[in-house]
Amino acid sequence: QVQLVDSGGGLAQAGGSLRLSCAASGRPFSRYVMGWFRQAPGKEREFVAAISRSGDVTDYADSVKGRFTISRDSAKNTAQLQMNSLKPEDTAVYYCAAAFTVAVTQTITEVGGYRFWGQGTQVTVSS
Repeated sequence: QVQLVDSGGGLAQAGGSLRLSCAASGRPFSRYVMGWFRQAPGKEREFVAAISRSGDVTDYADSVKGRFTISRDSAKNTAQLQMNSLKPEDTAVYYCAAAFTVAVTQTITEVGGYRFWGQGTQVTVSS
């Protein structure tokens, strides 16, 4: 089992920045692909970003490429999502997620590919 705690959400103006953090505990952090997803009211949960176990491979949704950066710190068992140039359409509850993989360079973009989820943190971007 892996326990995930999301933090860092809040209110930002369009064009501003926020940094989300996900603290993991339980099984060795290095065994897991980490991902960030978001869910806006009335919409399905959607992929935002993922980072491989090695930290060398990242994947992003087209809507956030060039604005968001995912990273991980294996020494601190944390994953981060730096969000810049925020837009009102980025408003959603953001969730971090973890999935065990054998391959160290694999990323996962599907909701169903993740077994462990954080509780979510609200991000609101005003225009």
